[in-house]
Amino acid sequence: MAVPNPIPARMKGLNRAEICDVNFQEFVRDFGGGTARTAPAPGDAILPGSALDARGFRELFESQLVSRHLDLMARVLRVQNKVFYTIGSSGHEGNAMVARLARHTDPAFLHYRSGGFMAERFRKLPGMDPIMDSALSFAASKDDPASGGRHKVWGSKPLWVLPQTSTIASHLPKAFGTAVAIEQARRIGHALPIPDDSIAICSFGDASSNHATAQTAFNAAAWTAYQGLPAPVLFVCEDNGIGISVKTPDGWVGRNFRDRADLDYFHADGLDLASGYGDVQRAIEHCRSTRRPTFLHLRTTRIMGHAGTDFEIEWRSIEELCAVEATDPLLRSAAIALESGLMSKDEILALYEDTRKKCFAAAEDADRRPRLSSLEDVMKPLAPYTPDAVRAEAERAPSAEARAKAFGGEAKLPEKQPAKHLAIQINQALHDLFAKYPETLLFGEDVAQKGGVYTVTKGLQKAFGPRRVFNTLLDETIILGLAQGYANMGMLPLPEIQYLAYLHNAADQIRGEAASLQFFSNDQYRNPMVVRIASLGYQRGFGGHFHNDNSITALRDIPGLVVGCPSRGDDAATMLRTLAALAKVDGRVCAFLEPIALYMTKDLYEPGDGGWLTGYPAPDQAMTLGEGRVYGEGNDDLVIFTFGNGVPMSLRAARTIEREHGWKVRVCDLRWLVPLNEAWIRAQAASAKRILIVDEGRRSAGVGEGIITAVVEGGYGARPFRRVVGADTFTPLAGAAFLVIPSEDDIVAAAGTL
Repeated sequence: MAVPNPIPARMKGLNRAEICDVNFQEFVRDFGGGTARTAPAPGDAILPGSALDARGFRELFESQLVSRHLDLMARVLRVQNKVFYTIGSSGHEGNAMVARLARHTDPAFLHYRSGGFMAERFRKLPGMDPIMDSALSFAASKDDPASGGRHKVWGSKPLWVLPQTSTIASHLPKAFGTAVAIEQARRIGHALPIPDDSIAICSFGDASSNHATAQTAFNAAAWTAYQGLPAPVLFVCEDNGIGISVKTPDGWVGRNFRDRADLDYFHADGLDLASGYGDVQRAIEHCRSTRRPTFLHLRTTRIMGHAGTDFEIEWRSIEELCAVEATDPLLRSAAIALESGLMSKDEILALYEDTRKKCFAAAEDADRRPRLSSLEDVMKPLAPYTPDAVRAEAERAPSAEARAKAFGGEAKLPEKQPAKHLAIQINQALHDLFAKYPETLLFGEDVAQKGGVYTVTKGLQKAFGPRRVFNTLLDETIILGLAQGYANMGMLPLPEIQYLAYLHNAADQIRGEAASLQFFSNDQYRNPMVVRIASLGYQRGFGGHFHNDNSITALRDIPGLVVGCPSRGDDAATMLRTLAALAKVDGRVCAFLEPIALYMTKDLYEPGDGGWLTGYPAPDQAMTLGEGRVYGEGNDDLVIFTFGNGVPMSLRAARTIEREHGWKVRVCDLRWLVPLNEAWIRAQAASAKRILIVDEGRRSAGVGEGIITAVVEGGYGARPFRRVVGADTFTPLAGAAFLVIPSEDDIVAAAGTL
């Protein structure tokens, strides 16, 4: 391929986008290579030996030009505040080959340099316009069909492109999870929304391949394949040799992935459609036919910088920039079009300018469209809630036959048994959910044969089989990635995170991925799930910080997430029914914090009193989201707000306070930590003479601040109140742990100060 002449010194200060634009036109005009006498027929190879025919080449070239001119348009109109995104796809246009060779029903999780892929995938369905849809997204228009103007995302509901935001490898676990889910559906008899032989496609950059989140997905894929389990995920590493300004060592991606066992490696030249097409085809066909995880190493380049604000001339030499720009894949595509005789110079330049006009016209049209103009509009898809429908679904009981089978007979139904402690009632509620929803899956570390570290899932695998209850590798990121994959395919995942402290290394799978999907897809895609987490402090005998974690704030900061925390067994059962209904009806991502120290608690005031055992609620009973529980209704001398372990502690402390001060004490169990029911809190505070907040979370980051804010903003801040709260420290081992979290004596002492 002829290389454009080096750029003279006078052009060094010019915008590199302008230079790339001029380069293409001059390259075509000055092309001096040989030209075939006869143009290939539409079904003939575009060049001898190529797997790509002329018709396919022409369409791919058009998609490349659409992608390029969207980039050029964005650079021009960004300075006019008509578009708001300039991370471009220039140099990566070869990913259009992946789109052409895959199906539009293959779920795709895309790198942000996927303009070529999207332009080509739009061909799969008639009547769709990639230019206008992209322009609406660039302009942050409410009419943007992908996100409704909330972000520049590559996404499409009809084309099965699930929108990502800034994808620095965080999407790889859910792409892997989706591939596993495609195969899992067959095993549990679940009808997929896509063909049974679909594959999941996931693209990312060479720099992102080094990210811990990417590595955990590669490892899980290989771990799965090693056991002979299908996982048809196509990892597409678009290797342009640089991440923002950090260069990838030459040959690193190939060296790192070429010989990995159980991750099948293919290489393709994404800079040359004629030579690269066959290799991309082989990778996709291999993934689809073998159902094995496949790594496609796609050679690309990056021209025009990381984004519009990246002035590469300030940190890269002009010689290096010229060398990179000479590898522009559009130059090679133009050369192929000319060498093959398929197109003349004038035809190429006319197509180039016509594409430019269409992109600018679409951008001008998009700029006139409405944008999000109210907080209500912005937040509308974040946390949908239809109370009546959720209540009806939560109160819908499983069939009598399904329940009898799940519990081993009519006489063994849990509501016919004596009162039980929290762990057993959670277990019974899970059995009921499995009987109610055949698409329910429960998975995590040690949840299957062992039944969980605390036996909370005991018997579930025996009752419902290993296809629905199974262990995973010890990797919370992958557990949550699997959950998203199953949710994408219409199942109801109940992943277990063994301890709250173990969540934090994987929290972005909830914050950045699962909980954000409804928001960034304008509620077109959902991730319904209920994440069960053994949580909080007060364990005796062992543990320390990693088994007594009281850090709830990481969850409270996630927009759209629902967080419930029961303190007793009957509440746990009715809350789980509501959480499952929220997931099914409104697509919500939910977390269920199970207080470890209360799992086996039977007594409340005295040994043997059985005061913390509860009966099992009838299967048609459920708890409304936000509904608290009040102990001592009407007692106004002191009102205690608390949750989890704080509930039985506060009830015991209340007896002492009543004895010492003669006060009538009311204890209010929040039960729902996100969102806090501020109206209920204010209603309980309205008649209170004094208020105590018992929060085992840390002083600087717990639940108590939210309670205080609700009380003060409700106009009740003038009355005396105190907070009994955990210290700002990690939890130490053994008895020292009880020095850093609230105790009954602390509650009584705080009441004395009031």
